[in-house]
Amino acid sequence: MNRSIRLAGTLLLVVLASCSTAKQGIMAQTSAPITFALIGDVPYTEQDAKVSFPTMIQEINRAHVAFTVHDGDIKHGSLPCTEQELETRLEQFQSFESPLIYLFGDNEWTDCGESTPKGPSPEQWLDRLRQIYTRDNQSLGRRTLTLTRQSEQKEFSVYRENVRWTMGRVLFVGFNVPGDANNFGQKEFTERNRANLAWTRDGFAYARTNDLRAIMLLLQADPHFDLDATNRLRRGFNEFLSLIEKETLAFKKPVVFVHGDSHYFRIDKPILGSKSKRRIENFTRVETFGFPDVHWIHVTIDENDPEVFIYRPRIVQQNLVKH
Repeated sequence: MNRSIRLAGTLLLVVLASCSTAKQGIMAQTSAPITFALIGDVPYTEQDAKVSFPTMIQEINRAHVAFTVHDGDIKHGSLPCTEQELETRLEQFQSFESPLIYLFGDNEWTDCGESTPKGPSPEQWLDRLRQIYTRDNQSLGRRTLTLTRQSEQKEFSVYRENVRWTMGRVLFVGFNVPGDANNFGQKEFTERNRANLAWTRDGFAYARTNDLRAIMLLLQADPHFDLDATNRLRRGFNEFLSLIEKETLAFKKPVVFVHGDSHYFRIDKPILGSKSKRRIENFTRVETFGFPDVHWIHVTIDENDPEVFIYRPRIVQQNLVKH
């Protein structure tokens, strides 16, 4: 074989290798995005439970999301807390095709003392929620997701409902923080608050160690960002929010705070730095739809986007009302 033929063959191999590499790069860039759903404060009424909520579940199933998070309140706060209600909701959660992560709300445990005065105590209802919805390290749903539970730590072995998981280079951290005042003043608050603070520190430390791109914190309560720190409703959140501000500033990457409770869909940047008194740009609040609006938020993870998350409110047409 002469020198010119050998040279031509070498060039051909280089071109083919370059094409192969480019093709792999294109495939990596065009791989399917990670999408998920955010819901909360539903169902509240019998109509919601039998019609509106199942309709929304069907729509989410058709969207083929990676997972869904329900950020709490699975019944109306004034309705009695019952075993039947919890079992019925479990059955509905298991109808989600993709993993379903459920975070506890005040209506199903802290409010039970008033709504069901002759029944078990709120703390006993909380234990029942753990027994029914957090039996192992798997999420709910027909397909499940393996979760890391705070209860794996001996010091916080009771807090099975505090969870975390990753998708791509994004960390999701779920908490038991109920509205409307985080059960402040009750005996159980002190230890649960300590657990939530520890879980927050652990989450940010994990994200830094693993060079993750963003963090999403999820819970039920509206922490009343817009109220003065001395306000009665803020007392149960001040320590939690102060830590989140500190960790967010140190993290320097997108931090998203998802909650329900107020039944007011919004996406904003509500925190002012305690020193600068200026908006903290890398912190975003997302509040999910809630009764009577039985709709959901479709979220896409795009690690090439500076904000990482792209939000699209999904209005369930069958759940619309005539105005």
